[in-house]
Amino acid sequence: MIEQQTFNNRYKLDRRLGEGGMATVYSGTDTVLRRRVAIKVLRPQYAADEEFVRRFYQEAESAARLSHPNIVNTYDVGREGDTYYIVMELVDGPTLGEIIADGALPEPVAMDYAAQICNGLAYAHRSGLLHRDIKPANILITKDDVVKLSDFGIARAVSQQTMALTKPGLIMGSVYYISPEQAQGHELHESSDLYSVGIVLYQMLTGALPYTGESPVTVALKHIGDPVPVLDTDTSGVSPALAAIVNKLLQKRPENRFRSASEVATALREARERPSVPGYQITDDAPTQMMHSVLPPRRSPLPDRTYSSLGEEEERRSRWGSGLILTLVLLALVATGIGYVLFGRPLALPIIASSVTVGDYTNMTDAQAQAAVVNAGLVARFIKSASDTVPANRVIRQNPEAGTKVDHNALVELVISNGLPLVGLPDVRGYNVNDAQRTLEDDGFRVKRVDKFDNAAKDSVIDQRPAARSQVRKGDVIALTVSKGPQSIAAPNFVNMTVANAQATAAKLGITLDTSQQAADPNVPSGVIDAQDVLAGTPVQRGALVHATVSSGAVTNAQAIVVPPLAGVAYSQAVSQLQQLGLQPAITFSTQADRNGTIVNQDPPSGAQVSSGKRVTLTLSVNGQVPDTEGETLQAAQATLAADGYQVGKIQYTTSEGASGHVIRTDPGAGENLTPGSTVTLIVNGTGQ
Repeated sequence: MIEQQTFNNRYKLDRRLGEGGMATVYSGTDTVLRRRVAIKVLRPQYAADEEFVRRFYQEAESAARLSHPNIVNTYDVGREGDTYYIVMELVDGPTLGEIIADGALPEPVAMDYAAQICNGLAYAHRSGLLHRDIKPANILITKDDVVKLSDFGIARAVSQQTMALTKPGLIMGSVYYISPEQAQGHELHESSDLYSVGIVLYQMLTGALPYTGESPVTVALKHIGDPVPVLDTDTSGVSPALAAIVNKLLQKRPENRFRSASEVATALREARERPSVPGYQITDDAPTQMMHSVLPPRRSPLPDRTYSSLGEEEERRSRWGSGLILTLVLLALVATGIGYVLFGRPLALPIIASSVTVGDYTNMTDAQAQAAVVNAGLVARFIKSASDTVPANRVIRQNPEAGTKVDHNALVELVISNGLPLVGLPDVRGYNVNDAQRTLEDDGFRVKRVDKFDNAAKDSVIDQRPAARSQVRKGDVIALTVSKGPQSIAAPNFVNMTVANAQATAAKLGITLDTSQQAADPNVPSGVIDAQDVLAGTPVQRGALVHATVSSGAVTNAQAIVVPPLAGVAYSQAVSQLQQLGLQPAITFSTQADRNGTIVNQDPPSGAQVSSGKRVTLTLSVNGQVPDTEGETLQAAQATLAADGYQVGKIQYTTSEGASGHVIRTDPGAGENLTPGSTVTLIVNGTGQ
């Protein structure tokens, strides 16, 4: 199996992390530098294409020269036989795609992620490298909320082979994020990556994609010809400033987007400071008619006029408007002069009203209010204020009041709600998830839960977003990362292995093997494992400690210990007798309706002579159901479980129920059927200190 390979006698593959359309990703170890790495192994169909392999090497080597906090480091690229691979930084965290699978992100989080994406892209673009495949699956988020872009090394190589609409290899996961010029096969520039950033930002804010379809071609044609998506600030809750940024990123023509990733990052910072004031006009430069094939660039409406950008068109209109105004002014002066000559007074011209009636702008959005004030010939000034009753970005009150007569171009102050007051987010890391959720909901927050395997106790909170003690608003969604506990593995059978082989097997599985105990045994060669305290096949966690007894060879009469009769003896007494004699008890189970908690068989039998440290296997009679330990102390509950054939796996503490220091319940619950030898979680009142 490929999981057992070591590439170039250096990169050892450990376990599979995931699969994509082009490659399979494994966690691994660089045995030379002794560091954990991610190893991306390309699929065989790409290795068979010589041109692809050439581009792959060229681009991967270019990516390896990138070193930035927001870019996944590429360490090496190589080949083992017919297999090509890339060695990269191993990022401990989910992809952005996994995070947004459950819905939209809070606006501050989305803006922070987008700014970090742009920082990484800006560095890559300055280094002369485009990404060409920006999508949530290629964006990783660390536990510290650091965004890292991946797959720079294969994006260009793959784009020419799989991103053309005429080829069947189009990656469905990527077509949702490609730019119009990429869908048409045109030359790409930095703005193409920025369009993809716009799609990702739109998805972070809404939880949905702007363009979808039944086939890759359908989606690609929508990128080319469908209207530019507009975020409704009323229904989506997205601030006007951020909605304008998304709109500008998603313009069809590259020249109408931002000029660089650095410019986008700057715009995001300004939008964070002034969310109600859009810095860009909402526009739509989509073609007016949708073609059935890939659309060519729009031509000039007149054959003798060259194509001009929107900026040039607006400049011409501005010049025409300025000329019209000047003409009207000259006509007014001429009319005044003629009036004096003919009638001794100026001709009557329309009089511009000197006063304006202030409208009622309360409860309007800031964008609606600004438009209404400007249309009335007045000037708006915004003042931000928290409000417990008025939704964010709506007018709380105004000065002057509605109905007041004011001069033309007078100032109208609008007090805009910025939502509920900012409060400090409590730190719930380390809490049981139920306690954490109760605490946050009592403070007025909504909670989203994300589970993952971790060495922390099961159901404990290991991370939260936004970060603890950050300033947030009531009603915001707080994402809690909750531990599923360590991923369990089956204990191997170390018996009859040499110590060296047993230690190697244990190290590979992440198990600690104690071989300090020795015992004489004429039937087992010296230096070979004779017994282990955890039976083979028992589920254990990575990092678990297993004690093994190593044979020291034949036993002498002076070393002999007589095994006592233990049939019918209670579990705790039998274990105590063996330990007092220097013997190692090992427990197997027999499910019976009666005689529960007593020994029904032993091996070696009563009267046998063995050496010190020898394992004696006891068969314990159990009924196969979890016993009731509610109200017992922790020590008493452990003894009760052991007598029924169970071990304590985890202990979870809470202070919200039960008596101090006593067991509240078990998981699985009392009376539930459970295979003997399994672990049981105890929920105990206390803090664990």
